[in-house]
Amino acid sequence: MIVIMKFHASSKQIADIISRIESDGYKAHLSEGEERTIIGVVGESPTPLKQENYETMDGVEKVVRVSVPYKLASRQFHPHDTLVPLNGSQMGGNKVLVIAGPCSVEGRNEIIEAACAVKEAGATALRGGAFKPRTSPYSFQGFGEKGLQWLVEAREVTGLPIVTEVMDPALVPMVCQYADVLQIGARNMQNFTLLNAAGESQHPVLLKRGMSSTVEDLLMAAEYILAHGNTRVMLCERGIRTFEKFTRNTFDINAIPVLKHLTHLPVIADPSHGVGLSEYVEPVALAAVAAGADGLIIEVHVNPAEAMSDGRQSLTPERFASMVRQVRLIAEAIGRTA
Repeated sequence: MIVIMKFHASSKQIADIISRIESDGYKAHLSEGEERTIIGVVGESPTPLKQENYETMDGVEKVVRVSVPYKLASRQFHPHDTLVPLNGSQMGGNKVLVIAGPCSVEGRNEIIEAACAVKEAGATALRGGAFKPRTSPYSFQGFGEKGLQWLVEAREVTGLPIVTEVMDPALVPMVCQYADVLQIGARNMQNFTLLNAAGESQHPVLLKRGMSSTVEDLLMAAEYILAHGNTRVMLCERGIRTFEKFTRNTFDINAIPVLKHLTHLPVIADPSHGVGLSEYVEPVALAAVAAGADGLIIEVHVNPAEAMSDGRQSLTPERFASMVRQVRLIAEAIGRTA
């Protein structure tokens, strides 16, 4: 249920609503717009939630039942786009941001070289995996904390904020000390203990859609993070597993406008994992921007043939720079910037 306050309702009237919600045993989530304040009522309580009890309170314009299960992620609760600050820009604003870097942090010199290359080409943030979830236990698993330290050095050189994956709830506090954005990967999208830990951290989170997950599954995973009061959540479409074998996954371009309609959270596209083949990354990236994506996350390696992971889907710095130029043209064509 959401309580929509009247235009310029007083702070006391808003406080009274929140107090009533809490006395009924529920949690109140405040969303303050330029003209209206919306108060979301979430949680469970033995006290029945009676709409009429709130409709008669001072300052209330109307009370609306929210039919979808992802209350806090819904546009019904939060009609205006959420903006997540990133490197002086805002993910979810008019500008299409690009996050780029190698799949894995492979060494100090390598990550600094990659960071400089993507920065020069127009990237807004640096991606790189210090902890790598791999299908095979014998594949390269990342350098762990040492990799995070190298990422920090790359940030010091370039000024690019760090986006990196966290896999274990126990590691969230440590990764937060190094990274600007916590990435929760596709394999961990429904790791609810990890989602809770990320929510409690109050750190920005990039949440990737699971390989066999529906759009609603993704939004419900985001709800776990939002339920802790952490509103800095970005959703990522990275392709889903289907019967098609010509690409690594099937990139769900439909999900981008659907998510933009259903939720206020920024939507990022990951064409690298979506297709798994570097020759298809650029056209899918352009399609994602045209479909309304707020940002892209792209794998870039200075020498893809020698990459420790995902070299086949990684762009060279030169191809990445060319892609960024094309992204800017598409963004301008739909009234945005990049």
